[in-house]
Amino acid sequence: MTAMDAAPVAGVRAPLTLVGIGALAMTVVEVLNPEYDLVSETLSRYVHGTAGWLVPAALLAVGTASAVLVFRLGSGIRRVARAALAVWTVGILVAAFFPADPPGNWGRPSLAELVHGNAAFLAFAALPTAAVLLRGMLVARRPGLRTALNTLTVATVVSTVALAVFLVDVMGGGPSLGVGSAPTLVGLAERLVLAVDFGWVALALTVVAGISRERGRDRRA
Repeated sequence: MTAMDAAPVAGVRAPLTLVGIGALAMTVVEVLNPEYDLVSETLSRYVHGTAGWLVPAALLAVGTASAVLVFRLGSGIRRVARAALAVWTVGILVAAFFPADPPGNWGRPSLAELVHGNAAFLAFAALPTAAVLLRGMLVARRPGLRTALNTLTVATVVSTVALAVFLVDVMGGGPSLGVGSAPTLVGLAERLVLAVDFGWVALALTVVAGISRERGRDRRA
């Protein structure tokens, strides 16, 4: 790899690191707050627990990495796909600045909770849209990642639908869709969505690195 080839790769190495930092921060805050129920309590509410600052830090890290992805994809993608990815990015960043309410407070949300929740919901809805619209282009650029891209695209859609069902349940007079001693599975669904979405952003950044290398070779040719 020449110095010119290495430059685009270095350009996505930092945002890839940010995604990893975000995932690690979410894991650490989970470990530091064993009193919270990971099945029924959303990670957003951990902002009120031990090292709660890790929650907005994680969202800021992934939001920043997503902003880099929007920029690095270039102009050769459908506008609606770019718009969906931008909505995901802005939603995650807004959610980072407006903390969720303390655990168990579903009935009377504060203004910060309303902003946080709506921003997060828009982000969670936008990412699968972007993933579906970009799947063909990303697969065409990196055929070797076809299985991973297809799997994560389907996973973003399925997990987001599941999360929406549980959110509607707990905010509409519930929760009533629990299993066993867990009154709701909204926390588990949210964690699945975050894991899949973070994974998709990281994989898309990996594809972008390959696109950048190809463009560099084409320019030299």
